[in-house]
Amino acid sequence: MASLRPGEANLGTTIMAVEFDGGVVVGADSRTTTGAYIANRVTDKLTKVHDLIYCCRSGSAADTQAIADVVKYHLELYSAQHNEPPTVKVAASLFQEICYQNKNNLSAGIIVAGWDARDGASVYEIPLGGSIHRQTFAIGGSGSTYIYGYCDKVFRDGMTKEQCIEFVKNSVSLAMTRDGSSGGVVRLAVITKDNVERIFVPGNMLPEQYLG
Repeated sequence: MASLRPGEANLGTTIMAVEFDGGVVVGADSRTTTGAYIANRVTDKLTKVHDLIYCCRSGSAADTQAIADVVKYHLELYSAQHNEPPTVKVAASLFQEICYQNKNNLSAGIIVAGWDARDGASVYEIPLGGSIHRQTFAIGGSGSTYIYGYCDKVFRDGMTKEQCIEFVKNSVSLAMTRDGSSGGVVRLAVITKDNVERIFVPGNMLPEQYLG
């Protein structure tokens, strides 16, 4: 598996996405590191690739930004050729193809989520190595290892939009508390068929966690 090159920025990262009836909530921390240094404490790791489709990026900042740019270009081309918006599955398949074909040269873990008329709300995870997994909720990045138990315990089918927002906010905040490569603020996006609502949670407004 490819490792980061000297001086390359790493998204460290906690990323997450969860479905609810009528949409998805995606969220991430905002810390970008270069070795032991924090290169950016307010990075936006939620990247728009089409009107109602977003990706959450973890791994190399350069690699994931480049992949997102390529996918965005192809989705715009798809819309022009087919005269309709692309589905989330199409976007996820493009990410998967690029990540798999270049798995030895890229450091990229991606979550793709959004809404489309064919499948409604959906979440896909493309971890390191380039496999693809359709899931009801997905977590990724270095911080995800700290919250698998919490997420498995708290998540349940049929959660409302508000419950999903709190679920993502609490999960990412908990990971930021334990993971040295995650931190900063929490950025959320709520994607429905009507619009995308961005939510910003500053560091002093994050849920309080037990610190021992």
